[in-house]
Amino acid sequence: MKLHQLQALIAVADGGGIRAAARGLGLSQSAITRALRELEEEQGLPLLVRHAGGARLGEAGLVLLPHARQIASQLENAQRDLANLRGEVPTSLCVGVTPWFGQTLLAAAVQAFRREMPAVRLELYEGLQAVSLPLLRSGVMHFALGPAGALPAQEFIHEPLARYRMKVVAREGHPSQAARSLAELLEQDWVMNFTQAGYDQVAQEVFGRHGYVVCPGRIVCAQSSAMLTSLIVNAGLLGYSPEPMLLCEPMRGRVRALELDEALADGDISLIRLRDQALDPAARCFIQCLQQALKACARSRNADDRRLADMLELQF
Repeated sequence: MKLHQLQALIAVADGGGIRAAARGLGLSQSAITRALRELEEEQGLPLLVRHAGGARLGEAGLVLLPHARQIASQLENAQRDLANLRGEVPTSLCVGVTPWFGQTLLAAAVQAFRREMPAVRLELYEGLQAVSLPLLRSGVMHFALGPAGALPAQEFIHEPLARYRMKVVAREGHPSQAARSLAELLEQDWVMNFTQAGYDQVAQEVFGRHGYVVCPGRIVCAQSSAMLTSLIVNAGLLGYSPEPMLLCEPMRGRVRALELDEALADGDISLIRLRDQALDPAARCFIQCLQQALKACARSRNADDRRLADMLELQF
């Protein structure tokens, strides 16, 4: 296998076809086709399924794709680490950001970062774990801001920034807004966010630790904060949410935290990155800007900033 062949495979997967792959890599379509045919001949397997509209990855191509991404990512990491040793300034930074931070303190952190490193291209993703973890594994994302619970320790390391309370929430006027126990809510419909393999952990964290069992069909898994908040605000589902989300649109003023007798687990916002991936100067600068924004929150004259500060316990 050669690197240019794997890069062609990745480009076809990301672009949806050979034409888009050629544009993305700045090569001719014939060069992409030749690289992939050579790879197919070497492996004795068809990697693409050709059709009238172009081509897509077949079974063997899909099996090879994550390995190709990892190889390309490791090469990029090596190039980045060597560039750091030469004292070169990074040209780009990709960060995943948990939704509540994105709507509160991110603006201040980004403004500070732009002042410090105006030449660095900054790319931000809404960092729910189902989105962030694959991008971290592939090397596309440098680090993510989010909860670090149940991360595979052999893959990831995390550094806590702050802790906050988790809350059961309901829209204003919900029939169960006066409930005082989770036992009163077991027949309600819920919406939560968790990874594909994370249902058991969430069910244990919210219900099982108190001796309750909820039917899995009662829980909708939403892999987007917009869908999650919409289902709470507009569909009347109950949610399990970081307390700072109550300060964010569209929950702000429309959703309340239920005052329950059961103690709920604390949540955290941490810096999450691959165990074997060092932080370059741009990442370290952005982290400093994040920490400054968190510290400044408690000193702000803005009432919302002070409300947020009261919800957070800094960990650095």
